[in-house]
Order: sequence, then structure tokens, then C-alpha cells
Amino acid sequence: MAKKSMVNREVKRAKLVKQYASKRAALKVVITDQTKPIELRFKATQALAALPRNSSATRLHNRCQLTGRPHAFYRKLKLSRIMLRELASFGQIPGMVKSSW
Repeated sequence: MAKKSMVNREVKRAKLVKQYASKRAALKVVITDQTKPIELRFKATQALAALPRNSSATRLHNRCQLTGRPHAFYRKLKLSRIMLRELASFGQIPGMVKSSW
């Protein structure tokens, strides 16, 4: 089980990413538009840099919904490999059984 502080930190980051997504997108459009004057693009770059660091989507890390484990994460199921195997063994995931031969 991951530390609660790490899980809470990820939740906080996700909230910030969602809050600043439109503002970041608008600034990035201005920055990449070559027809705009260089001064305007520079100010947009400074405004983007002034936003909170954790509001960037690249700062997010996928974690297991049940345990908070950051490694061996299945995106489709939002579970770690350990919890996936455990739930499959108990028959909690439809159509999935633990393989043995």
C-alpha cells in the first residue's frame, strides 16, 4: 500500500491539471503561432512559466486505484499487476481467470 501522502499528492496534481488545462492550452496556441509578434509570444511564454508547476499534465503519474502502487500499472483497468492477479483469482473480474498448467 502506498503512502497516503503520495496518493493525496497525485489527487492534488490531477485537480490542478484539470483547473489549468484551458489556460495552458490557450497560452500554448499563442506561443506556437508564428504569425504573432515575438513580444506577445514571449509574454505568453512567461505567463505559462508562471503557472504552478504541478498544473502540467506531464507531472501526473498513474497509480493503482486500490493500493496507490505506481509501478506495473494497467491503464485499461487502472489497477496494478498485483491487484489484478488477486481480483482475478477471486473471480472479481469478469472473463478473467488465473492461468495454470
